[in-house]
Amino acid sequence: MLYDQCSLIGIMEVEDWASSLGGTSDSEVSLEDLNEDEFCYSSGDLPKLQFRKDTSKARWKDELGMAEMLEKKGRMWTTTGVVRSGNIYCSLEETLFLAEVGALHLLDDNDACISLEDIYKKVAEGKGGCCWESFEVYRHLKSLGYIVGRHGAPWTIKSDKSKVRGSTDSNGTIDEECEDKCFVTELFNNMQINEVRPVFDVYPPNSKFKKSSPGNPIFVICLTSAHPPSKPEIEDLERRCNGTPLKFCHVEHGRVSFFSFNRVELPLLP
Repeated sequence: MLYDQCSLIGIMEVEDWASSLGGTSDSEVSLEDLNEDEFCYSSGDLPKLQFRKDTSKARWKDELGMAEMLEKKGRMWTTTGVVRSGNIYCSLEETLFLAEVGALHLLDDNDACISLEDIYKKVAEGKGGCCWESFEVYRHLKSLGYIVGRHGAPWTIKSDKSKVRGSTDSNGTIDEECEDKCFVTELFNNMQINEVRPVFDVYPPNSKFKKSSPGNPIFVICLTSAHPPSKPEIEDLERRCNGTPLKFCHVEHGRVSFFSFNRVELPLLP
């Protein structure tokens, strides 16, 4: 049994999902919430800080490796960030993407604005399980209009109200919030990208997308190193992703390339 490599090098075309889903396409920040002159870079370019009238605000939580939303503006929040205890937390790649396009101001503990350069440093340091390659992939997919989330990180978790029901003490609520934050931190920090592994769950553009019921992703992105994955690695990833189609991704010099593998059964020779 062999694997036939099918290359999708450079650009992934966005299909007309709106007609198949019965709704208008939601390409989020990259197309609807920004003007054409506000989103003018391609993958690998160094963007300039944009200025917009409606800008959201978030505070960087170093212990979480994430940004906690303080003020939400725009429609992108229906498909950006995970919800825990009623708050929205953004991964580092989400935070940097929004900061680059001028949709988010990131603040520190003293309410001072964190510059793009300082956010880039956090990526270079691997904060929150993010690296340059994974950010390049995230930015590329978002610029095409896809909905992208960290693999294995639920968009939202329903709180267990029984923990605090019938009690006037606030300790239960505090404990619950701590558990949620610890859960988020563990999920994101364990996603260090050192080997071939699932990185992002990718969904088609969809204006009716709900974090409470996102459905199944159309494919899972796996980031590769300098060498293609081996047959055992591919089979292991297929098992871990429960049959969801896999697309492998390689980033080199700012160029994002995607490829996939198909099973090929060779006939036995006499």
